[in-house]
Amino acid sequence: MASQSVLPTGKVTVVLGAQWGDEGKGKLVDILAQEIDVCCRCQGGNNAGHTIVVNGVKYDFHLLPSGIINEKCVGVIGNGVVVHLPSFFAELENLHKKGLDATGRLFLSERAHLVFDYHQIVDGLKEVELGRGSIGTTKKGIGPAYSSKASRSGLRVHHLYHFEEFEEKFRNLVTNRKRRYGDFEYDVEAELARYKDLAEKLRPYVVDNIKYVYDAIQAEKKVLVEGANALMLDLDFGTYPYVTSSNTTVGGVCTGLGIPPSKIGKVLGVVKAYTTRVGAGPFPTEQLNDIGEHLQTVGAEFGTTTGRKRRCGWLDVVVLRYSQMINDYTSINLTKLDVLDQLPEVKIGVAYIYEGKRLDSFPADLRVLEKCTVEYETLPGWQQDISKCRTFKDLPLNAQKYVARVEELLSGVKVEWIGVGAARDAMIHRKV
Repeated sequence: MASQSVLPTGKVTVVLGAQWGDEGKGKLVDILAQEIDVCCRCQGGNNAGHTIVVNGVKYDFHLLPSGIINEKCVGVIGNGVVVHLPSFFAELENLHKKGLDATGRLFLSERAHLVFDYHQIVDGLKEVELGRGSIGTTKKGIGPAYSSKASRSGLRVHHLYHFEEFEEKFRNLVTNRKRRYGDFEYDVEAELARYKDLAEKLRPYVVDNIKYVYDAIQAEKKVLVEGANALMLDLDFGTYPYVTSSNTTVGGVCTGLGIPPSKIGKVLGVVKAYTTRVGAGPFPTEQLNDIGEHLQTVGAEFGTTTGRKRRCGWLDVVVLRYSQMINDYTSINLTKLDVLDQLPEVKIGVAYIYEGKRLDSFPADLRVLEKCTVEYETLPGWQQDISKCRTFKDLPLNAQKYVARVEELLSGVKVEWIGVGAARDAMIHRKV
């Protein structure tokens, strides 16, 4: 499906998750990628998961920008991403086996921090240490890698090309982690040998991403940034501590790629027509009942990265309004509307009630959140298959009303894109 939108040149278009992740960002990026020149990742690591289906072939992206599915699009992994090199090459090889060749059009920032296997070991040890208070991470080592970065002890891509210094720092890092967590099993010599080989294999991909993206913008190319995770998993603005370890908001685009705020054009928020989250943490509209099971089953709600079942519930507009305040979406992509097809009625969480009073925003204190009840609006369902709809007018009237009500509750932010199925062409575009 060719994109009907007109994306700005000389500006950066951003696609961000507006809930707890898994909203279907990859599919929108895939559609937009057909008219963009450069697709970037700005934060996170291979804890992300984007699934795209093209001509019956399913592509799973974790670390690589999913826009590279378009053979004319260049992919850039920015300085704000933490990179596990074995996973980088494994993902590249997996895509190659499916017929996707990214040779000469995939680049990695020389400033990106590296994730090592010991980070992944530590990730698991930290979860065990937390016990019942565990975060529910993907155990991909993302948090410990960002911890190394924040403590100024991390290793970056460019360090690989001064290997004696790299080796010394690496040994010190492992020693310090063993002092903290005990003498865990880890073959330092084998890891160093592997990274010496990987450094040469990686060399053609390494780039100064700041200069590369700047030049693309100056050349009036169409640049798109694909956010990983989502607003409610942001380190500062999410349901802390049940969050990821990076900034998943529009601010993370600037710091994770070195892009000035003035160069950001459209900010597209991706919103699932209901709400899901993976792992531990608060979830006010979660439905631990037949509705939740229906959404999980019909929506095939399993994590792309972990395979874990996603928790499911009704659409939460309190979350979306909070998300809008921070990211200021130009428009919305409402995904997986078809999952609601069979329901006789659908609900939208419109307010949180705490001690008898409506809250005016999403609370920072999780103890407050735990005591909140949700006020719902109930709308009639449409109980029709919408997977073949390709225009807004094709949708049943009640489905149109659902979309319109979401726009009203978001103070007029328009739903520009509507997902009605898994296939690439199962997307309705509306001019806004």
